[in-house]
Amino acid sequence: MTEQTHDRLLIIDFGSQVTQLIARRLRELNVYCEIHPYQNVTEAFLREMAPRAVILSGGPDSVTREGSPRAPDALFTMGVPVLGICYGQQVMMQQLGGAVTGGKISGGGGTAEFGRAFVTPASPLDLVEGWFADGREQVWMSHGDHVSQLAPGFEVYGTSPNAPYAITADTSRHFYAVQFHPEVHHTPKGAKLYENFVKLAGFTGDWTMGAYREQAIQAIRDQVGDKQVICGLSGGVDSSVAAVLIHEAIGDQLTCVFVDHGLLRKNEADEVVAMFRDNYNIPLIHADEADLFLGELEGQSDPETKRKIIGRLFIDVFQKYADQVEGAEFLAQGTLYPDVIESVSFSGGPSVTIKSHHNVGGLPEKMGLKLVEPLRELFKDEVRALGRELGLPASFIGRHPFPGPGLAIRCPGEITRPKLDILREADAVYIDQIRKHGLYDEIWQAFVAILPVRTVGVMGDGRTYDYACALRAVTSVDGMTADYYPFTHDFLGETATRIINEVPGINRVTYDITSKPPGTIEWE
Repeated sequence: MTEQTHDRLLIIDFGSQVTQLIARRLRELNVYCEIHPYQNVTEAFLREMAPRAVILSGGPDSVTREGSPRAPDALFTMGVPVLGICYGQQVMMQQLGGAVTGGKISGGGGTAEFGRAFVTPASPLDLVEGWFADGREQVWMSHGDHVSQLAPGFEVYGTSPNAPYAITADTSRHFYAVQFHPEVHHTPKGAKLYENFVKLAGFTGDWTMGAYREQAIQAIRDQVGDKQVICGLSGGVDSSVAAVLIHEAIGDQLTCVFVDHGLLRKNEADEVVAMFRDNYNIPLIHADEADLFLGELEGQSDPETKRKIIGRLFIDVFQKYADQVEGAEFLAQGTLYPDVIESVSFSGGPSVTIKSHHNVGGLPEKMGLKLVEPLRELFKDEVRALGRELGLPASFIGRHPFPGPGLAIRCPGEITRPKLDILREADAVYIDQIRKHGLYDEIWQAFVAILPVRTVGVMGDGRTYDYACALRAVTSVDGMTADYYPFTHDFLGETATRIINEVPGINRVTYDITSKPPGTIEWE
């Protein structure tokens, strides 16, 4: 738990896949919040954190099962507002003297409810002020069990066809509970509900990037003192913002190591070096090891093998150059809050994790360095806001995500220098098209993949036998789910013509219209 001067809101995580969305909604309201797994939240933890309010998340378990997750009883005697969401509502009822009936999934006879539903009001309630202008409100339900008896002091304020206690509250104790999920976009006025809750709890919205910048700089100085720090710089948003923030805090005590594995986009290495070494005057080691990486990747076509080779070599190269920095005691990384949450959950938390590969701390302990992670409390959109606060160019702040293995996972099959050269040129044309049409900021991620097949074509009076490529562009909020971007046929036709005319080695262009799930954003 980080030392904070802001009012704090605690989110107790019971394992819902959308718990992070609750935090995002609150951060959008300039409210500082932290997510902690229910088993970590003890009475002592509550006393130490002293939250101004608490939200109980949803979760996959059933409160009717013996040994299922609970909130600490001390929570309900602290005198702070509490909001229960779905499973969180059921926990409140069960612990405060009400009753929950199991649905078919948990072996009971209750009614389940999944998907869109409509809630109608029973009585006015401050929590849902601004709702029900049309007499009912759309919400998103996802529950097998349901509350069958209210705890003493609670009253009904809203109902749905299959949830007679859709909105409940004990207003004297500022306890609120809803059966639906206000954090998802399928509950259109969910953000208003959270806004009302934090207002009822007395939050002033003092969580800003300006305030965070000052606090983070002081924290870095306190942690590092007069010691040297090494930062692994990729040129992406996270590591770039971390580097500039740390440099502002400790100046030349920071040295960045930029590992160039030969799998970057066109001109990317030069842009990163110019940005940090020339514009910011940050000490930078440009580790050009393309020959090493491409040499070991030669002849390899299995995606997992390629990833492991790149990961192993990256660590070896980084350590070799880091050893050149005399007196280095700290390693800086651009770890973000979602990585922290997923790592905590994976190491024992309740969440049914989608990603299990995060290793917060990243590089092995054998380096003997202590970690500096100044972004570990921030979501991606907050990192971009901090970047703007620090004066980073918009071109860097708004960059699409780029994977660590680089173009290797956009080159299915064997990786060769000629294929990488073709891929770089095609990708540059594609991104140029997207920018020319003013679409770059609407898209979460866009790139070209070169396919491991050659196709026959006709160019001029001759036949060709060249590579096919696939264009990929998706919209997303956090990268966990994604939809393909609906380009017009005119755009796709114009882009395909440019690629075929301007990029020798490609004679066929396709567009990938797979969403995630079932596909992934990257090709490997």
